[in-house]
This record gives sequence, structure tokens and C-alpha cells, in this order.
Amino acid sequence: MSQNPSPQTNQRIDGKRLWDSLMGFATIGATPKGGVRRLALSDVDRQGRDRFRTECEALGLTVRVDAMGNMFARRPGRDPNRLPVLFGSHLDSQPSGGKFDGALGVIAGLEVMRSLNDLGLVTEAPLELVNWTDEEGSRFGYSLLGSGVWAGVVPLEKAYGLTDVGGTTAGDALDSIGYRGPEPAAAFPADAYFELHIEQGPILERENRQIGIVTGAQSQVWYDAVATGQDSHAGTTPPSARKDAMVCAARIIDLVDRMMREYGDDGRGTVGQVLVSPNSRNVIPGEVRFSVEFRHPDDAVVDTLDERFAREAAAIAQSCGVAFELNKVLRNPAQPFDPACIDLVRQGSARAGYATRDIVSGAGHDAVYVARHVPTAMIFTPCKDGLSHNELESIEPGEAEAGCQVLFEAVVARANRAL
Repeated sequence: MSQNPSPQTNQRIDGKRLWDSLMGFATIGATPKGGVRRLALSDVDRQGRDRFRTECEALGLTVRVDAMGNMFARRPGRDPNRLPVLFGSHLDSQPSGGKFDGALGVIAGLEVMRSLNDLGLVTEAPLELVNWTDEEGSRFGYSLLGSGVWAGVVPLEKAYGLTDVGGTTAGDALDSIGYRGPEPAAAFPADAYFELHIEQGPILERENRQIGIVTGAQSQVWYDAVATGQDSHAGTTPPSARKDAMVCAARIIDLVDRMMREYGDDGRGTVGQVLVSPNSRNVIPGEVRFSVEFRHPDDAVVDTLDERFAREAAAIAQSCGVAFELNKVLRNPAQPFDPACIDLVRQGSARAGYATRDIVSGAGHDAVYVARHVPTAMIFTPCKDGLSHNELESIEPGEAEAGCQVLFEAVVARANRAL
């Protein structure tokens, strides 16, 4: 895959500086296998936020923080009355996450700002680089939390009351790292939002495309499930007397996998978290708590999966003699992105000479919630073997540079558009 700059555009970001900055941020929460552990609102997250703030202010940007800890770094435009163009992503990670998930979008945003300074360019509209709080959802159990509060999807007090496994609330965690800001955590008028992200899938790499032009995000539904049986002695309880919550959960987990596979490569069904009680090798499990999710590009398919799963999982539990509770914690419809913003990504990719393909995001991103209020588009870059949410997540320097260049092109074009 060629990474050579194209002569079609003469305003270039600095690819080496971008890569060095990415590697610098990757030292914050670095893990032995080459990934990062920057759990949301942890002290390590605070270190990343502090560095982000310092680098923004060194570029002359004004940083403000809202009540959910979302950070906005503003570069003035020539016309202060114009709405700002937003771009960014997140700096928090999975417990054993990679160096690029989220961070690429934020650090590439910094490089866009640096390049504008280098080139002496002032855009017509102001620009704002965003670091959203707790996109991953791995600590407090609710992904896209900061953008969800901003978009009005999640009430602020509900977000503050979410707890991690140690009982710490998100509100207390914000206070402990000093990032419960004074600004309202609510959507404000903006002209557009662009988010650069690794694909987190194998399609771009397989097809040797440098840029994914993201047309929208797929529909998804999440549940918290609890199977409650009776814990008892593993050696003395015969099959006829067992109410094994683990057997019930295992059969329901198999149901999730079977339902997913009925929809071929478009199907998605996952159980990613399982908590077993009392978790002793010689005790029949009395309670199993687990997560379930389904995703598909078609809302109607997810509606069908939703109705069918609740019904069939309840039947499995009844056959096991186990009580079953299913709480739907999230239902996001498919989210199309803005055609005009998508077209700017397409034009920017063409100016830079990159091979592209249209793609629907299989993952949830902050852009999905932002798009409910602001015209939005996303840019994908390939990642090795499609691997993400893993310490071995990897991209090439030239892939990061290509994504950042397209981000630069789209942001500047939108900020300078004729009104």
C-alpha cells in the first residue's frame, strides 16, 4: 500500500510528528504486551488528560471541561459568529487495550492543529478538538458515556451514579481526578463533527484500501442478564435436585451464538462479561450475571433478535428450573451520517490520492450520539488483522498519516465552506 504523499494537495500534515506523538501518549498506561490500560477516570486517565491539556495550551488552544469531564480545545476562526467544527475521539481504553483505539482520533486532531499553526492558516469557522469521557464503558458498564450525556441520551445524575466493580461512582471518580468541569454537559450548536478511528475490523486491510468512508453505524441492543438457581454441594447434589445457574447461562450463551450465525457475516452476537457466584470449584453455581449484545446494520433485524432472544432465553431458563432476569440497558438504532460531511471525507481522500471504500461501522463510537445533534462523518484507517480491544492492536505509520491527512482536508474544507 503506497504511503507516498500525493502532489494533488500541498497542505500536508507531518506524519512523523503524528507517529511520535502517538507513541508518546502510548507510554501513559503502557502494558508489557505493547498496549495501554487507561481506564476511564482513573489516575492514568488523568495523566493522559493532563498531557492532552498541556499540549493543547502549548498550541494556543483554549481548553474547557464540562460536567462529565468531556474536554474541548478551541482554536479561533476568522469569523467568531460561525459555529465551530468539532473533531476528536477518546483517550480512555479497555483494560487490556491497544495504543490506537480512540487515541488516534485525538492525537491526529492535535496534529491537525499543529499543521494549521505551521502553515499559518486561520479557518473561517472556529475549530474544537474533543476528548470524550469514557467511550469504552469498561469501568462503569456504560459505553459512550461522555458523549451520551452530552447528547442527552444519558441523564447526568444517572451517569454520576454508575459504579465500578469496587463501588466507586463515576461522579466520585471525576472529582478524584479533578475533571468534573464547570461547563454544562449538554449539546451546544456546532457546524459539524468528524471522527478518525481505526476500523477495528479486517475489511480495509483485506481490500488494500487506505481509507474507509463511514456512511453510518449499525443498530445494536445490549442487556444485563441474571440467572439465579441454587448453589449447593457439587459432590452430594444429584442431577434431579440441581438448579445450576451456570448450565442455564451456558445454554443461553450458545443461543446468542446460534442466533448471530443465522445472519451470516452481517450478524453480531456477543457475551463478553460473565460473573459466577460463589465461584468455587466444588459448589454448583447459584447465580451467573452476564452481558449480552446483538448488532446488525438493519434495525428490523435487531428488533427481531430482541423479541426472539427474550422469549427463547426465558424458555431455556424455565427448562433448567432457574429464574432469569433480562434488563435491556441500551438500544441504539442504526445511525446514518450526514451526506455533506461524508462527501467532504470522500473529496479529501481523492485530493490526497488514497484508495477508499464505503463502510458501515460495526462498532459504536461517540460519533453515533453526536450525530443526533450535529452533522457528522467518520474516517476509518486499517488495522492489522482487524484486531482491536487487544494489546496487540497495530497500525502502520503511513496508515495513521493517511487518516490524519483526510481529517485535515475534511475539517478545513468544512470550516472554510461558503455560507
